[in-house]
Amino acid sequence: MFMIAIEATIVATAMPQIAGDLGGLKLYSWVFASFLLTQTAMTVVFGKLSDIYGRKPMMLAGIAVFLLGSVLAGFAWSMPSMIVFRLVQGIGAGAIQPVGMTIVADLYPVRERGKVQGYLASVWAISGVLGPMLGALVIHQFSWAWIFWMNVPLGLLAMAGFVFFLHEQRERRPMSIDVTGAALFTATVAALMFALTDAGDGLAGRAWMAAGAFVVCLVLFVLQERRAEHPVVSFALWSRRPVAAANIAMLLGSMVIMGLTTFLPMYVQSVQHRTPVVAGLALTMIMVGWPLGSTVAAKVFPRYGLRPMMLLGSVLVPIGACAFLLLTPDNSPVLAGAGSLVVGLGMGFMGVCSLVLIQEIVDVSDRGSATASNIFARNLGSTLGAAALGAVFNFGLARATADAPISSEQLKHALESAAGSNPVIQAAMQESLHMTFWAVLAISLLVMAATVWMPRTSVGRLSRSAAKM
Repeated sequence: MFMIAIEATIVATAMPQIAGDLGGLKLYSWVFASFLLTQTAMTVVFGKLSDIYGRKPMMLAGIAVFLLGSVLAGFAWSMPSMIVFRLVQGIGAGAIQPVGMTIVADLYPVRERGKVQGYLASVWAISGVLGPMLGALVIHQFSWAWIFWMNVPLGLLAMAGFVFFLHEQRERRPMSIDVTGAALFTATVAALMFALTDAGDGLAGRAWMAAGAFVVCLVLFVLQERRAEHPVVSFALWSRRPVAAANIAMLLGSMVIMGLTTFLPMYVQSVQHRTPVVAGLALTMIMVGWPLGSTVAAKVFPRYGLRPMMLLGSVLVPIGACAFLLLTPDNSPVLAGAGSLVVGLGMGFMGVCSLVLIQEIVDVSDRGSATASNIFARNLGSTLGAAALGAVFNFGLARATADAPISSEQLKHALESAAGSNPVIQAAMQESLHMTFWAVLAISLLVMAATVWMPRTSVGRLSRSAAKM
């Protein structure tokens, strides 16, 4: 899990040097988008395959594919080749994350599982902090290729652990694989991400073409899944209200996190004129709050239940989002950090409880698919958040500078300068980012609404005596 968790931050640190060596600066964003594309699309596919063939084979296959992509990425000779190899990495990541969390669900009873899921949340927090530092160290001391090759010993060690220590006894069910459904699902997700990416980049024509392809692929996918004997995506699973509510809440919560990840550092640097280090620390508080919230939720949900803990988390998210509306050029970044911490706490409560909830209300034979549906919702939310909130920011910036549009060079200078900038640009950034934070608050309120929609359930609620057993 650490390999795929650290991949985003460590590659982001190395990308300027990678782009300088390989060229193709216009394809810069696709190095990240390609990884997310296949990871998001294959999450559901591997979740289903793990239900059919077992967790161990799928986990080993996922690690092997991820390592293959890592080795090839280190040998990339151009930006297009790097994008292709990142696609391969994403396929492997699409297996590792859902299957790993499903293995935890298989090994641990509900009263212990939350604690272990909290450990996994800590892995993401640690990687978020270590990634930039480790990336800078590798770039300074070695070639950027080692950013990818360092995964090999970690992956081999993980594979050895699964081979020797994971002993699952599963009766393989004779079941056909819905290859057509898997292909159409991948095409549907790919078309959606192309549409969102192009819309965010202002390429309206290409965005509309991709949106049309998305609609066509989606219709074909739904028709295929309705007639397939064993569909890749079970509509019966998603039609269950607890599953739908939990996944929608996590999708919207991921949009909030992506919005803060993208725009909070921008505000601290360009409006408050603080250093990138200060901006990073303000954002890192999310990664402090998330595992803390996960740990607390894991300890208390056996007594109070999963739904109440999710409700508490969904209330904390908009409370934290309100802090960003209070930001001004003269505020201390401590306020931004406090808001990030509260949002992280809320997402920690929701992340653990939503995952345990959907794992417990389905049969063991469908647990992999259920887990994958939750992770798919989170990944899709990140993509939607980047596109939707990016559009809000661009709209706010255009409205604020209708008379004198700001050039990309002026924006770049505003982001790079911590000492000061043109007051007009600062005012425009303040207004557009303030509008973006209002949109973040609106989405966080929808998180709360989705959680309230979740029906009452006794799953995850144990007596005090049972919790101590």
